[in-house]
Amino acid sequence: MQTLSTIEPVDYLIIGHITQDITTDGLVLGGTASYASLTARAFGLKVGIVTSCAPDLQLPELEGIQVIRKPSAFTSTFKNNYTPAGRIQYIHHVAEKITFDDVPPVWHNTPIVHLGPLANEIGPEMARCFPNSQIDITPQGWLRGWDGDHIVTYRDWPEANQVLPFAHATVMSIEDVQGNEDVVSEFAALVSILVVTEGAEGCRVYWKGDVRHFTPPQENEIDPVGAGDVFASSFFIKLKQTQDPWESARFATLVAANSVTRKGILGVPTRSEIQALQTEIVEHSVK
Repeated sequence: MQTLSTIEPVDYLIIGHITQDITTDGLVLGGTASYASLTARAFGLKVGIVTSCAPDLQLPELEGIQVIRKPSAFTSTFKNNYTPAGRIQYIHHVAEKITFDDVPPVWHNTPIVHLGPLANEIGPEMARCFPNSQIDITPQGWLRGWDGDHIVTYRDWPEANQVLPFAHATVMSIEDVQGNEDVVSEFAALVSILVVTEGAEGCRVYWKGDVRHFTPPQENEIDPVGAGDVFASSFFIKLKQTQDPWESARFATLVAANSVTRKGILGVPTRSEIQALQTEIVEHSVK
């Protein structure tokens, strides 16, 4: 377990719940923090996670990533049922909330800070706590509510105007807002760069009054779980490197398309895949 005395500075910090997902293969590692951190590691970055989970949760997949755990009686646990009418998501347990006090001081000036809530575990004030960082957001956990039957539903996000203006970029799925284009327009007006992902259809990028669409290559889809998080992390990292949202979206689309060809956490890119896709982007630009 990571202790304050052993923590080293990182390049990419993600804050949010690591989860356990209930699948036909049993409990598997999930959550934005897991997928995004592994993607950032594949870029060769030093990565840190601030999360809350049960003390007995084993994280062998996150080897080489510094993880600060806030103790919790439970690990946030989700189950996804896919039906012809769409996904039905259940939340069975929720870990503790995460505050700025849980973030080690050595990480307060991390170059990229990714806020990735899954169950309203981060307060809106967190977006204002890293003035020297590129603040990037995947807001799905702020857009979720659930009922007594543990079924996850969409909820309004009245705190959006307290969060999005402080973000450099925000990546969200059109599914997060149930296809409501009025909400998309509202968010686009609040944040500098908004990316709306649309699964196999690709993504839209809103920047400086312009909107562009990026379509992924066709791949043999095995499992779409985590692809949005892989996309987001890739986009944020490339944006830090290039300051070009168009190039960043084009690259992230390729990485995410590759991720759906493998199941679950195995879909995160490898270092060699990131390098190969970066080469592909450069060669395409030269032509």
